[in-house]
Amino acid sequence: MNAAVRAVTRMGIYVGAKVFLIYEGYEGLVEGGDNIKQANWLSVSNIIQLGGTVIGSARCKAFTTRAGRLRAARNLVEHGITNLCVIGGDGSLTGADIFRSEWAGLLDELVREGQISEEVARKNCRLNIVGLVGSIDNDFCGTDMTIGTDSALHRIIEIVDAITTTAQSHQRTFVLEVMGRHCGYLALVSGLASGADWLFIPESPPEDGWEDLMCERLGETRSRGSRLNIIIIAEGAIDRSGKPITSNYVKDLVVQRLGFDTRVTVLGHVQRGGTPSAFDRVLSSKMGMEAVMALLEATPDTPACVVSLSGNQSVRLPLMECVQVTKDVQKAMDEKRFEEAIQLRGRSFENNWNIYKLLAHQKPAQEKSPFSMAILNVGAPAAGMNAAVRSAVRIGICQGHTIYVVSDGFEGLAKGQVREVGWHDVAGWLGRGGSMLGTKRTLPKTCMEKIVENVRKFNIQGLLVIGGFEAYEGVLQLVEARGQYEELCIVMCVIPATISNNVPGTDFSLGSDTAVNAAMESCDRIKQSASGTKRRVFIVETMGGYCGYLSTVTGIAVGADAAYVYEDPFTIHDLKANVEHLTDKMKTDIQRGLVLRNEKCHEHYTTEFLYNLYSSEGKGIFDCRINVLGHLQQGGAPTPFDRNYGTKLGVKAVLWMSEKLQQVYSKGRVFANSGDTACVIGLRKKVVAFSPVTELKKVTDFEHRLPQEQWWLNLRLMLKMLANYQISLTEYISGQMEHVTRRTLSIEKGF
Repeated sequence: MNAAVRAVTRMGIYVGAKVFLIYEGYEGLVEGGDNIKQANWLSVSNIIQLGGTVIGSARCKAFTTRAGRLRAARNLVEHGITNLCVIGGDGSLTGADIFRSEWAGLLDELVREGQISEEVARKNCRLNIVGLVGSIDNDFCGTDMTIGTDSALHRIIEIVDAITTTAQSHQRTFVLEVMGRHCGYLALVSGLASGADWLFIPESPPEDGWEDLMCERLGETRSRGSRLNIIIIAEGAIDRSGKPITSNYVKDLVVQRLGFDTRVTVLGHVQRGGTPSAFDRVLSSKMGMEAVMALLEATPDTPACVVSLSGNQSVRLPLMECVQVTKDVQKAMDEKRFEEAIQLRGRSFENNWNIYKLLAHQKPAQEKSPFSMAILNVGAPAAGMNAAVRSAVRIGICQGHTIYVVSDGFEGLAKGQVREVGWHDVAGWLGRGGSMLGTKRTLPKTCMEKIVENVRKFNIQGLLVIGGFEAYEGVLQLVEARGQYEELCIVMCVIPATISNNVPGTDFSLGSDTAVNAAMESCDRIKQSASGTKRRVFIVETMGGYCGYLSTVTGIAVGADAAYVYEDPFTIHDLKANVEHLTDKMKTDIQRGLVLRNEKCHEHYTTEFLYNLYSSEGKGIFDCRINVLGHLQQGGAPTPFDRNYGTKLGVKAVLWMSEKLQQVYSKGRVFANSGDTACVIGLRKKVVAFSPVTELKKVTDFEHRLPQEQWWLNLRLMLKMLANYQISLTEYISGQMEHVTRRTLSIEKGF
């Protein structure tokens, strides 16, 4: 929420509006007085990394009455506020819409009572409303993600990982209860991201007799050598008759029937607290800035809107339509129309649920398929690789295929380091960082004949390559060698996995979210270290090769003063302007600076050069320090996003490969020589797409290992604007939000 407050405040000030912060939610709006304060640029400095909300939040019974809303209207009119940005759940947003619909009547009443003049009423005749959804449950229909959900998933997964170690040590079963009174999103995604043995969500109660089936499956898992069981239950879980299923009931069931040592952990409000994740900080910043544009664009005929996330784009949707669909989900659950409830939650929720059911327990394939697939990792290690391997192996076994894994990438394939794997060989891989298979950067052209020999030896008909730019380039080399080697006329797919996020054909690569969070956490600590010393600027170098994604997104997440990247050329004049900006900043209460530099952003303006320049120009005003984050960005446990994303990509890639294998299978052999049989799978805007590597070659800068077009460059203007850079509003609108109509902005508008 704080990132949203910061973005709305700074964007509002940037466009010349007065911005007010209302403390303690609707209670502060009704009470007025010191609860409504005008903000300046520094009012929201150094809050982006804080959990909760610095302006407070409170439930307010008075606002549910007309008398309370009358007082609120009086307080807004006093300050000339006619635009309101509300951050909250569907109840808060519905209240805002009611307030808006009553606005004219409330002003008339204030005029009749003599509290305001008719002239004041005319001047403030319209109230514009925009909503940002803040809810850890992700229970609001119309947006892919609500503010706070990703951070809550981080808290849950941290606890699941910690509990897993003690459960393995003591051979225990743990029942974890997570929040979600009416929505099972947190339980579902944490179950998918942790490989939970059993899952309870309110949208899909278990079938009658579930107790027997659950205990049978838990027993089977233990009999195969597992030392633990994890059961995740949403607090609102129910059975088919609507009776609550409690965590203690599940625990007693396991103890009585199986005799397993079982513990219950209720996570409670720990899920609401802590430092916000990088995803939440960037999401909130994008939504906050879009909210200001929505208010400025509003007309008397514009309905109240809510700013939502669709893929990687901020969009505006009619508020009350979204609220109605959200209520329809609850109505479907109350009427026991559970399948419809899952569909109303959205395609992502439904996909998550179906994938969880596919991967949680082994189901015998209906028939043995004639196909065999090999899976390997290529390039530098990236978090989420193991999640993708696990899901690919398991879905391949479900399809009846023979599944091989290859150690050490293409080099291992050339050396014959190939082995067949089963369902349980990949148990426990979800939360592991790095690459369990081992990975190397070797490209096929250095050992092509040996690779071909082993493809023939193991009768490999499908090749799934999980890795970075080398994986993409390697598969391209294999495709181009098809004319020389018939053995390479097989189905191939690349799952992009690199912290650099530089693989063509996808907006996001596996591992980039974990790397951004690792860099963000380091920068948070660096900023905190400067709070005591004051007047200090840190130059922080990030990885990423020539791709500036990591620097840019980390810069937004930590509120950096600048982030230098190769794709956004800069000169000595830009560096001089940045030094002057930091010099001015040292005259305020915020006496510290943070500058990020992508490792290959400029041939001559190295990290050492920037340090010397800033040190020299800032002499007597501030001093400088260098931090090279290095390989800590590649390590650590995968974030919930990367675990979930890797799991989904692994499943979708193997299903696509299975379909292609059927298409090119004839007379007992596979022959795939068309371009569409070797693809990169990736998320493009909101859709998982398969792009032929031969087509992607046309839009790739091989010298710098980059796609020629990168969507995230639009975020650069947001980074600069929030850092108090002098860019024009027209430049911001055209570069960041092309769908916004350019128009003259009135400085009389108040927020």
